[in-house]
Amino acid sequence: MIDAVVKVGGALLDTSDALERTISALELLAQHRTILIVPGGGPFADAVRSVSEQHPLSDDDAHWMAILGMDQFAILLASRIRNAELVHRRGEVARAHARGKIPVLAPFHWLREADPLPHSWDVTSDSIAAWIAAEVGARQLILIKPDAHDALTALDRYFDRARPPSLKYSILTPAMLTGSWFPE
Repeated sequence: MIDAVVKVGGALLDTSDALERTISALELLAQHRTILIVPGGGPFADAVRSVSEQHPLSDDDAHWMAILGMDQFAILLASRIRNAELVHRRGEVARAHARGKIPVLAPFHWLREADPLPHSWDVTSDSIAAWIAAEVGARQLILIKPDAHDALTALDRYFDRARPPSLKYSILTPAMLTGSWFPE
């Protein structure tokens, strides 16, 4: 049983110490909870948006390129989080936990094989994290974003369809990740 899927927003890379604070909190959390880390797309997905404006891409191509951007952030996270292991498919998550590792999902291969979500900018890493949380039977989904202001309106249009109603979720900022921050 996975206690939580924790989606680390790619926009944390734009804020001075947000990523380091988040990494420290995740390392502590993983000592007491079973988690799966899912990256956002952040500047990697933004690069796809920018390229698409200059060189129009099909929705399919933009979708898969943005998910590859999530893979890039996953590699960065796995390299920075102590005891992390980069995983690519559902079965690898349990194996990483069995080895005492913190799995960080690079979702491209899993999503490409399952292809569960619409291919449009209406689906962001928030919806992908919600879908993954449902697939692994997580008790909850935690979305870490740089700023809580307007965080609920920042959720993509598909989020409520990707997230089963029984899946609890919280939106937290790096500043909230102190002490006993894990939402029960």
